[in-house]
Amino acid sequence: MESSAAILLRKRKFSDTSLIVSWCTESLGCIQTVAKGARRAKTPFAGRLDLFFETEIQIARSRKSDLHTLTEVVLKNPFSGIRKNYLRTQTAAYFVELIEICTERDHREPQLFALLRRAFGYLDTNDSNLRAIAHFETELAQITGVHDAKILKNDPAFALGNLFGRLPLSRTPLLKALAANRNTKS
Repeated sequence: MESSAAILLRKRKFSDTSLIVSWCTESLGCIQTVAKGARRAKTPFAGRLDLFFETEIQIARSRKSDLHTLTEVVLKNPFSGIRKNYLRTQTAAYFVELIEICTERDHREPQLFALLRRAFGYLDTNDSNLRAIAHFETELAQITGVHDAKILKNDPAFALGNLFGRLPLSRTPLLKALAANRNTKS
């Protein structure tokens, strides 16, 4: 058994009773787990598996695949403020997509977890804005080692897109929505 602080990135149906849950963890990297019985009415996972939740998880590592078994989840921070505003939720989803593009499964990178935790902490109490997006992209580019302000003219998104072949498709609509939101407030 292994345990780690983790943020839930994505969940999807695995069977009639189970879910596949993707996590960004502090000590295990980005991993996928199967939560057996999580879709049943009486499950020990009830109320603990929702998007953007920060938890402490315990897993049984699989010897045959990269799909590990989730054995325990303790909720630490639901980041409920993210769900109070559509732009906050949209921004959090963009951050998750970017993390998924930029990381290899089971590659341990505690700085990614710390970045995501800080970003969600910000979105939990503040409205999303263009500066927050730029800050997240800059930090991620620095962690991945591709941010050189002189060469890239301070465009970390361009650097990330070059390195990983693409950026999330949700980026453009998010930037447009944030720009429109800023204009309506002015």
